[in-house]
Amino acid sequence: MLKIKNLYVNYGGISAVKGIGLDIPEKSIVTLIGANGAGKSTILRTIAGLVKSGKGEIEFLGENIIGMDTIDIVKKGITLVPEGRRVFSNLSVLENLKIGAYLQKKGIEENIKKVFDLFPILKERSWQMAGTLSGGEQQMLAVGRALMAKPKLIMMDEPSLGLAPLVVNGIFDIIKQINKEGTTILLIEQNANKALKIADMGYVLETGNITMKGKGTELLQNEKVKEAYLGTSKKAEA
Repeated sequence: MLKIKNLYVNYGGISAVKGIGLDIPEKSIVTLIGANGAGKSTILRTIAGLVKSGKGEIEFLGENIIGMDTIDIVKKGITLVPEGRRVFSNLSVLENLKIGAYLQKKGIEENIKKVFDLFPILKERSWQMAGTLSGGEQQMLAVGRALMAKPKLIMMDEPSLGLAPLVVNGIFDIIKQINKEGTTILLIEQNANKALKIADMGYVLETGNITMKGKGTELLQNEKVKEAYLGTSKKAEA
C-alpha cells in the first residue's frame, strides 16, 4: 500500500531522515520504534505532507505523493493521529469529529455512528468540551477524528503517551479492532513491547537510519532490541 524509497528529510537544519526505505502492506500493522529524536515523527509528518522531503519517493497505492499538499494526501486516504492528541479543546466532542470529516460530502452521520460504536464513552460525552475530557478520552477522540476521513491508512504517533496502564491496554485493543476492520496502520509507539506484539512488521530507526527490520514477534526476541527498547536482555536476566 505504502512504499518509501531512499527518503531524505532535513528538519530544523538537521539531517533527520537519511535515505530510509519502508514497506507498509495493505491491511497490516507496521510499527516504527526508536529513541526520542531518531526521526520517527518526522517520517509520519513527511508522509502527511506537513514536512517537505529532500529527496526520495513516498508511493501510496502506486502514486508518488511527494510534493502533494496535506489536503490532497488526506483525500487519497491517509490520516495522522498526532503526538499529544491535539484536540480542539474549546469545541465539543461532536464538533471535533465533524472537523475530521471536513472533506466528506456524504455519509458523515454514518461515520459518526461508527466512531461512537468504537468509542461508546464519546457518544455519552458528545456535547462535552474536548478540553475537559481525560487524557485517554482525548486520545480516543483524536483517533475517532482521524477515522472520520475514512482513511485507508491511519498513522498514529505515540497514542499511549502519558496514559495510565489500564487505558493503554484499551487503546491497543482499539488499534487491533481498527485494523481488523480493514484499515492499514503505521504506528509509532514508546511502548515498544506492546507495539511489536500487535505488529505484523517492525522497523528500528536510529538517528535517521533504519538499522533493523523484521516481523514484530521476531524483533521482540532480538537481543539488541530487548536491551535498547524493551529493558530486558540475557545479561539482565542472568
